[in-house]
Parts: sequence; structure tokens; C-alpha cells
Amino acid sequence: MKIVQIEKSGIICITINGHTNEVLTRDDENSIWQTLKEDKHHLLFDLGALEYLRSAELRVILDVVKEMKRKNGKVVLCTLNKYVKETFEVSGVGAFLPIADSVESGIKALS
Repeated sequence: MKIVQIEKSGIICITINGHTNEVLTRDDENSIWQTLKEDKHHLLFDLGALEYLRSAELRVILDVVKEMKRKNGKVVLCTLNKYVKETFEVSGVGAFLPIADSVESGIKALS
């Protein structure tokens, strides 16, 4: 699993790259939480390179959403493949968490 974080237009973009046999490590999770300690209120999860969403990744994303709401922030997911999108829809998360088709539209939704 590989986590890449960059800032675009004041928005933190977190890309999670992973194959079905890889798991989110404690270090990966800690790097995401370290970013949340910064005074940023807009977060974009780019999941286009994530083949499969495990419960560990779902839990981290939901915890991040809860923390961002506590900070009056906003989170958008983008570029989900069919299987990852289905996971969010079946779990009910898609009902309250915006999902954008591209990074650009996700950034626009956060601006």
C-alpha cells in the first residue's frame, strides 16, 4: 500500500495506491492522521489506484470524515473504480460523502 499526499489549491489530496493483497499499515494510517493535525479543512481522497477497499481502509476514511466534520471541514472522494464505489454505496457512506468522477471535479466540489 502506498499513500501519496500533496496540496493543490489549499486542498490536501491523499492518493491511496494498493493491490488486493496489500493492506493499510499503521505507518500509512499515521501519515494520514499527521496531515489532519495541520490547519487544513478540505481533504480529497483519490482512490483511483485502489483496486479493492478493505474494512481497514473504510474505517480510516470514516474516522477521517468524522474528524474533519468536527473541524468543520469537508471531505470528497474521487476516481473510484466500480468495486470501491459499490463498497461505499452498499455501506451507506455514499449517501453522506460526496463522490467525484475526477480529481479536478473533486477539487471543484471542495472549493
